[in-house]
Amino acid sequence: MFYAAGGGGAGSLTPILMIALLFGVMYFMMIRPQQKRRRDAEQMQSALAPGDEVVTIGGLYGTVSSVDDETVQLEVAPGVQTRYARPAIARVVNQAERPEVIEQVTEDAEPVKD
Repeated sequence: MFYAAGGGGAGSLTPILMIALLFGVMYFMMIRPQQKRRRDAEQMQSALAPGDEVVTIGGLYGTVSSVDDETVQLEVAPGVQTRYARPAIARVVNQAERPEVIEQVTEDAEPVKD
């Protein structure tokens, strides 16, 4: 049997394109959303401040009493303080009201003489 010599080149490219397409779909369906969730969690954990009501990954509710570089001190009951690592905070339930910083502008203008 004789095979046509001109038609064999395009057939070997199809499996490579299918594998590349599969990796592309996996990236956009699995890897990117996971990276976004991780980035959002890190942002939430870095924005923790005293007064925030939070839930830990274990399901414990508490109020942030102090924040350190790596740890968060929670008040889980009146007078009961517990210390957790920042990544152990799953979500913020209620964010404490933070006073807005208002910059005072001083004017160096001369007084107006009447």
